[in-house]
Amino acid sequence: MDFALFFMMISLGFIGSFFSGLLGIGGAIINYPLLLFIPALLGVAHFSAQEVSSISMFQVFFASLSGVLAFRKRNGKGSALIHKGLVKDMGASILIGSLLGGFISKFLSSESINLVYGILAIIAVVLMLIKNKGNEETSSDAVYSRLIAIASAFSVGIVSGIVGAGGAFILIPIMLTVLKIPTRVTIASSLAIVFISAIGGVLGKLTTGHIPLLPVLFTVIGSVLGAPLGSRVSAKMDVKYLRYGLIVLICATAIKIWSDIL
Repeated sequence: MDFALFFMMISLGFIGSFFSGLLGIGGAIINYPLLLFIPALLGVAHFSAQEVSSISMFQVFFASLSGVLAFRKRNGKGSALIHKGLVKDMGASILIGSLLGGFISKFLSSESINLVYGILAIIAVVLMLIKNKGNEETSSDAVYSRLIAIASAFSVGIVSGIVGAGGAFILIPIMLTVLKIPTRVTIASSLAIVFISAIGGVLGKLTTGHIPLLPVLFTVIGSVLGAPLGSRVSAKMDVKYLRYGLIVLICATAIKIWSDIL
């Protein structure tokens, strides 16, 4: 076993998931640039964009599973806030989209996958700068447009499946501002929807053949350790400045990717 690779992948999985839990955003938007650039920069490994998206997708799957289990354990009443109709509509749509996106990534070049991430990075920065204020009602019977919910989830699923993301950082603002779902219901329901998205993404990635088994395993181990710790720290501190720091990081990554493409 290559100890340097073992240490590097566990560390990156831990760091990505820690900030994911700390800031409450999808881990892939952080993990993708970390996995793409850091191992190559330090000479430990060089992953293609296809391999990075596969590693990230598996990390998202286990991180979202951990999040769902932690949510149920921490707040059993939270399950009552899950909008079953919304999860059914958006979950089925995003599952198909992420499955399709994961399969499509097999035929895309590294430049194309990086382009998709570059676009998502710009969207992520914009959404992170906008304060999305959903109403504070807790009714899980909120009325919403099924057509918009299904179409938006399918679109998010495709691009998320390509880059190995769960899509939470796009889904949550859509649910709050477009579908007008109450904040607490959005948080509870999005966990289930992202987990379903990750299932589709993983199944899609399994068809690509671009899955480095040991790096995937090591990254997942690190992510399982990092996410719960990030969540605990988040409850005890003001993460506003860290959030702005992350915006700078994502912007720098987007600039690097776009400069390579152009």
